[in-house]
Amino acid sequence: MFFLHQKVVYPGHGVAYVNRIIEKQVGAGNAAFYELTFLNKDMTILVPVNNIESIGLRCLSSSDDIHSIFKNLSKPERKLSPFEFSASSWNKRHKEYQLRLRRGTLEDLSAIYKDLRTIEAQKKLSFGEKSILQKTEGLLVEEITVVQEVEIEKTVQKLRELCLTAAVQQTQASL
Repeated sequence: MFFLHQKVVYPGHGVAYVNRIIEKQVGAGNAAFYELTFLNKDMTILVPVNNIESIGLRCLSSSDDIHSIFKNLSKPERKLSPFEFSASSWNKRHKEYQLRLRRGTLEDLSAIYKDLRTIEAQKKLSFGEKSILQKTEGLLVEEITVVQEVEIEKTVQKLRELCLTAAVQQTQASL
């Protein structure tokens, strides 16, 4: 259960706050809804209170969770096989990315981000890959800046530097 003015994360869309809790008549009964207003979008939605788990609506991550994500992003990348650059591999990865975006956990978002940054270090990203990378980076940055109360530019820079550090470590390890 969330409370008024609490900041929450709506998977795939970002950080919002609970503007109101309202009741509406739906069919023969009443249903309670959270009215969510997004911080960085001109958008307000109603989410049924009894549906928050299936939607994936969640509290903001903790500072410890974010620190853990930063540690993971700075670890050396995995080695990619040439097969991973094929069209059939992209289709499989795309489905996996979409599923993870719908779940919307910080771990899922950072895994997508790291994977795409790893691929980007080895080849030029396709339009679809770039689009998912931008969306994932935006969602990560939004949540991290709200939790850590830092500027957006600093968060973007930190995420990119962590992935670059991981790429350098991977290169040095393979020499």
